[in-house]
Amino acid sequence: MIKEVRFKGSNPQGKLVQGTLSVTSKKEVKDQLAKLVERHQLRILSVEYKKDFIYKVKLPMGKAFTGKQSAYSKEEVSQALQRMGYKDFKITPVLFDIKVKPTPQDIMMFIKLSTNMLRDKMSFGKILSMLAEEQPNRMMREALMQIENQLKQGVEGKEVFMRFTDVFGKFPAFMMGLATRSGNMTEIFEATNKFIERDMEIRKNIKKTLISPMFAVVATVAAVVYYVVDIFPATAQLFIKYKMPLPPLTKATLQLSDWLSNWWWILLLLVAVPSIALWRWWATPKGKVWRDKHIIKLPVMGHLIHKSSIEIYFRVFGTIYSGAGDNIETIRTASEACRNAYMEKQIKSITIPLMLKEGEGFVQAMEASGVFTKTAITRLKTGSETGNILQAAQQIASYYESETTYKMQALIEYISSFVGIFIAIAITMLTVVSAEIATVSPPTA
Repeated sequence: MIKEVRFKGSNPQGKLVQGTLSVTSKKEVKDQLAKLVERHQLRILSVEYKKDFIYKVKLPMGKAFTGKQSAYSKEEVSQALQRMGYKDFKITPVLFDIKVKPTPQDIMMFIKLSTNMLRDKMSFGKILSMLAEEQPNRMMREALMQIENQLKQGVEGKEVFMRFTDVFGKFPAFMMGLATRSGNMTEIFEATNKFIERDMEIRKNIKKTLISPMFAVVATVAAVVYYVVDIFPATAQLFIKYKMPLPPLTKATLQLSDWLSNWWWILLLLVAVPSIALWRWWATPKGKVWRDKHIIKLPVMGHLIHKSSIEIYFRVFGTIYSGAGDNIETIRTASEACRNAYMEKQIKSITIPLMLKEGEGFVQAMEASGVFTKTAITRLKTGSETGNILQAAQQIASYYESETTYKMQALIEYISSFVGIFIAIAITMLTVVSAEIATVSPPTA
């Protein structure tokens, strides 16, 4: 998130100077101040970050109202209230300023509303002002207000939006920045909205296919383990106390219960330690590449994830290609948006260098990366021969959208059926084990 910083200093003549910076991190503050010091021979005296203050004003009639104001210091808020004629007030800084990132739905709604207003020939500055007032998410509201102010100051649109990649995401921010300097702003916003909708749909399908069934299976296993370790022994031990003969299934379940009670921590370590280590490694750049490289090799599901990434790549490529003239920048941005670190690495390390250093053609360089299907490469070759790469990219995206949507829905149904069968088997086993206890009878006198 962009933060505003105010610095005070003095030049070699001893004159006081003051300025503000828009930064995203403390490191950026140091870098920009270092450049200013080197260029103008300044001596920095103080650095202040803009933060939020809550004020409570008591009116003469006994009523009171509260508000929130961003400022560099408490004194600034106090002076502002005094200029407005208020005398009895209390100001406290916001100690825990937790800002929630906007959801993809919030971003999609902003882009969709902006598209409709752009069709009505409304100025983009007016659109930003209106949508900022109605935006419930504070982080996004502040971002829109800052974007409007910076655009009014004449800052280039792409530079402005790329400062807010943590709010909108890298690709939407790039596209909105691109739209501000193009003549087809409405079309680019529509394409960006389509990308976000499709990306959300793919994530939703993957969640239905993998995450939801996994939680169902884990919950079932946990319930079975709890029954075997805690509930079942409480009943079966009564029969052991009176030395009654136990049926074989009940006896085996009790043995399993004893083993789990003694060694559960080993099983927990065997599952938790590798899972945490793998999760931490996947958070690293090399781990992401390894994960995405092997995910696309999984049977059935891997092919669908791979084709979904190819679809997103060509959807982004087709959108930017129609609005930008730099093909290398188009290829790089599309690779970053495809949601696959392995594909991104291959394209950046093989395709782009082949085009820049070796002068290789676009289709040949794409094929050399080894991450695109034969269908995609064949269609690109046809588009290259007819001189219409853009149409070929759009056709590839549409084809894989239809294919992955249909196959993903079918896969979701299959996995749901298997999970249902697994749960039914687990419940049946518990029922059989519980029913077997009923056959145990105490010996007669």
